[in-house]
Amino acid sequence: MSYPTGTMIGMSDDWTVERHLEDKPAEVVALYDRFIAIATRCGPFTYAVAKTAITLKGSHRGFAGAAPGATRLDGYFDLQRQVDGPQIRRSSPYTRKLFVHHFRVTHLDQLDDDFAAWIAEAYEVGQGAHLNRPAAP
Repeated sequence: MSYPTGTMIGMSDDWTVERHLEDKPAEVVALYDRFIAIATRCGPFTYAVAKTAITLKGSHRGFAGAAPGATRLDGYFDLQRQVDGPQIRRSSPYTRKLFVHHFRVTHLDQLDDDFAAWIAEAYEVGQGAHLNRPAAP
């Protein structure tokens, strides 16, 4: 698979998707590829690749990100509400209108329909959906 590139702002050290996936087990690469496939079904986005994560950006803001590890895929996504599931490690308010959700997956079946629906919601945040709705109570 061909991956996009990005540069850490203000640093001379280039980070790429390939560099993040370098020397990772095939299972972790498969998790990352499935995560990207789920996001790609939502619509177009760009990448911001840094040392700590690969961020997916909509037309207004980043909406999700991933950090491939030695045995798992960690990441995050932003929603206008809190959700809970076996993939969610923690969630917390990020702004008045958004909650950041940190996830961890170790098996492809964890990237299920619920997870895909959350990424679709997060994609809408990346497109600016949170700008048109009142803050959550």
